[in-house]
Amino acid sequence: MAKGARTFCYGYLGILLPLYLADLGLSAAGVGASVTLTLVGSAALTWAVRAPAERYGARAALSGLAALSLVAATLLLAARAPWVVVLAAMLGNVAVGAGETGPFLSIEQVVIARATDPARRTTILSLYNLLGYGAAALGAGAVALGAPRTLFAGFLAAALVQLVAYAGLGRVGIVRTGGGAPVRSTPRIRRLAALFSIDSFAGGFVLQSLIAYFLHERFDLGLDALGRVFLVAQLLTAASLLLAPRLARRFGLLPTMVVTHLISNVLLIAIAAAPAAWVAVSLLFGRQLLSQIDVPTRQAYVMAVVDDREREAAATTTTLWRTSAQAVTPLLTGWIMQTVALSAPFVLGGALKIVYDVLLYLTFKDVKPREV
Repeated sequence: MAKGARTFCYGYLGILLPLYLADLGLSAAGVGASVTLTLVGSAALTWAVRAPAERYGARAALSGLAALSLVAATLLLAARAPWVVVLAAMLGNVAVGAGETGPFLSIEQVVIARATDPARRTTILSLYNLLGYGAAALGAGAVALGAPRTLFAGFLAAALVQLVAYAGLGRVGIVRTGGGAPVRSTPRIRRLAALFSIDSFAGGFVLQSLIAYFLHERFDLGLDALGRVFLVAQLLTAASLLLAPRLARRFGLLPTMVVTHLISNVLLIAIAAAPAAWVAVSLLFGRQLLSQIDVPTRQAYVMAVVDDREREAAATTTTLWRTSAQAVTPLLTGWIMQTVALSAPFVLGGALKIVYDVLLYLTFKDVKPREV
């Protein structure tokens, strides 16, 4: 319930906020900087939530994050200046990409890992992400149905829903097997985090908010059209998650992650050369059908290659590095769009992501999950 309410709002806020900020007078560089600041806020929250989650459990950590979302929604409703809108997005951990990242995700995946049997973990994580993408798709479709203030009020209502949902969790996510204190970090976690940061740095060039801005500027697509585009894109992404468990069982977690992700990045690069809106949108749909299959498989792989007592460290460290790396590129993207070419970020992002795919496979091809 909490995941669905949250990501429904992310589905429309990721499209609405860059256009809303542009209407308030921000340039492409300003919009890029605002996305960077939003990701900086997400990274800071991911770092800050780890200690409370390890000490007090998931309920306390997630309830605190939901309370911040409530504050963020209130600010958005009262905002009349761009800097207030950006501050609210930072406090509310507003997702600016096609999928959720940040502190909620890092804690919830640990809860799921501890609550499920290893053999079913990829399936449960796929369903968890399926719910998120499905709700985000509906949110994207709803972006043109109300005025910004109405949509911001929906974000406030979703924060209240999360507070109620998390109140029923109890002290979950704190019981570890294997004994001992939580581990700060291990070489394996750091290697995973470093590689994931390459992928996220590249992903910062092509966040959903920036893709929406590209389609708006290049092909003059308005909110109605963008809402329909991202509705379909998110539905395709959600449907693809049903394939992840089957592919992982047949080919293994790592090969599934790498191959599907690599093909999607070839399609991403091709968007840069699209001569018409329908071509760009078709390539985007193809990319979305493949690009997120690695999400539940990656989450399951990370949870399976570390000890249980390392899971908070693995989840928050990899998420923190991913979000921090992704925060750098939107600022560059805005400048690149203005000074190089509007489509250049697609080439840069896709090429770097392919480098990540190759490095990930070469580094971890001989590392087997500890649980089977």
